[in-house]
Amino acid sequence: MTKKQKKTRNRILVVLSLFIILLIADKTGLFENIPELVVFFIYLIPYIIIGYDVIRKAAINISHGQVFDENFLMMIATFGAFGIREYSEALAVMLFYQVGELFQSVAVGKSRQSISDMMSIAPEVAVVIRDDGSTEEVDPEEVSVGDMLLIKAGEKIPVDSVVCEGESFVDTAALTGESVPRKVTVGDDIISGCVNGEGVLKIKATKAYEDSTVAKILELVENASNKKSRMENFITRFARYYTPVVTIGAVLLAFLPPLLGQIAISDSIRRACVFLIVSCPCALVISVPLGFFGGIGAASKIGVLIKGSNYLEAASYVDKVVFDKTGTLTLGEFKVASVNPFNGITEDELLKIAAIGESVSNHPIAKSIITAYKEKNGDALIDASNANAKEIAGHGISAIYEGKELLLGNAGLLEEKNISFMAPNEYGTVIYVSLDGKFIGSIVISDVIKPEAKDAISAMKKVGVKKAVMLTGDRKYTADYVAAQVGIDEIYSELLPADKVDRVEKMLSEADNRSNLAFVGDGINDAPVLMRADVGIAMGSLGSDAAIEAADIVIMDDDIRKISSVIKIARKTITIVKENIVFALGVKILILILGAIGIASMWLAVFGDVGVAVLAILNSMRAMKIDK
Repeated sequence: MTKKQKKTRNRILVVLSLFIILLIADKTGLFENIPELVVFFIYLIPYIIIGYDVIRKAAINISHGQVFDENFLMMIATFGAFGIREYSEALAVMLFYQVGELFQSVAVGKSRQSISDMMSIAPEVAVVIRDDGSTEEVDPEEVSVGDMLLIKAGEKIPVDSVVCEGESFVDTAALTGESVPRKVTVGDDIISGCVNGEGVLKIKATKAYEDSTVAKILELVENASNKKSRMENFITRFARYYTPVVTIGAVLLAFLPPLLGQIAISDSIRRACVFLIVSCPCALVISVPLGFFGGIGAASKIGVLIKGSNYLEAASYVDKVVFDKTGTLTLGEFKVASVNPFNGITEDELLKIAAIGESVSNHPIAKSIITAYKEKNGDALIDASNANAKEIAGHGISAIYEGKELLLGNAGLLEEKNISFMAPNEYGTVIYVSLDGKFIGSIVISDVIKPEAKDAISAMKKVGVKKAVMLTGDRKYTADYVAAQVGIDEIYSELLPADKVDRVEKMLSEADNRSNLAFVGDGINDAPVLMRADVGIAMGSLGSDAAIEAADIVIMDDDIRKISSVIKIARKTITIVKENIVFALGVKILILILGAIGIASMWLAVFGDVGVAVLAILNSMRAMKIDK
């Protein structure tokens, strides 16, 4: 409990003790011979002790033009009870209202804990190594790119960096939910927010603090509460109209029946007080956001960042998941599997020609070809100075080799140039090579399928996903092979980046309004599709900038098995929120009707407000639990 919560708890305990004493005195007849004014002041003292802050808030809000809130309702209802000499009821209403408020405060604090754990990844200081070898503690925001930092055991990494000296294991649990520490050595990238487990590291900052992973994650978490779900927006609008309508109804109930000569003024005011107490919308305005907040917190515990409750709500209706292949279903670790020369070219010549052409590209496939060439030739330098190589978007590379036109790319590139070729019957991505308008061979690049991919898709179908679809630029043979291995239902291969957007657009147009489509990609070249899908899920790659920016949901450690967990958390959260709305509105409407016809007492009204709120909050807190 916080200091403020403990103070409220102590006030409640003191007033509860006084209330029990006063109730016993009242029921045993001790107040019968005491003047009415004295009894009024006896009850007024504990009432002020327990309710002074409610009255103060109501007065401040009224002065600011915000009349219809729970503080105003409690104030008017208890004043009305005092006015008809129902002193014990007035004190009880305020006392149990404060009990409910305390319970809400503690529950909200608990639901924020997992988010607070995420927020605690922010480092407090950075130790900079100066040129003379001395060290200085500075604010992480003062660290510049290129600064050398000293990280001792147990300290947090302040900014994204590269290890220059030392070897250690870093704890990434706060970011990824992964309990096993990750080993880092010289040359390894290391992201901010991780904790150095053992040994001393010297690292060089590669990003400023505001551009680092930790800053982006904290900004994401802080802004999550601004993106409200449709249910939260509905409750906000509902409370805005519901409370004034019920208040006007209470005023009419208080004065209209006596004017018509039907019931006594004291009885009508009692009914009006019941109306006011029950009309307090706490159960809805607290429990609904609390349920969504709990769901987001539960996801953060497993290393999944959800950018707002609107995305959590959207995830609950996902019944089709579309995957990019490379880096999502596969590891994205490309290796040359085979070199297939043609037209009198040797393997070594074909590999050399391809390496020269691919030297301008940063694509993983290009890097794998260059790596294979260097492995065969002892890290030989590649002279591509006269190659004049250029990338052809979605197709490959064009270059000049020994004065002749060199083309490297997919089948579409050679078809466009009317060059006939032979397709190898192997699993992998095929790079076709032509020189001077003639096909001279192909290189097959294989990508390793993620070992968890099959289990991930199976788990998604168990939680209600009806169809798994794969989009890839790879040829049909490779796409079919991967799909068969992991359990994909529908395959679209040989797609350009623009084709992926078109395909997703078509699937979205065919879907009904009660289902959503999720797209899962690596967050770099899939950004347009991630943004277009109902729910964009990106592989965070321990802090990929593009993933964090483009997606609605980010899986920080690339484990696609967590997608089924997110859908499960989302559906559980929505169920809890719907239960709270139906329960709270049902009980309140029932008690309002009973109060209007004079059957409901103030004690029942207290249950309709505080009791319902407590039960709804307890139900909301279930969203924080992760089902194993």
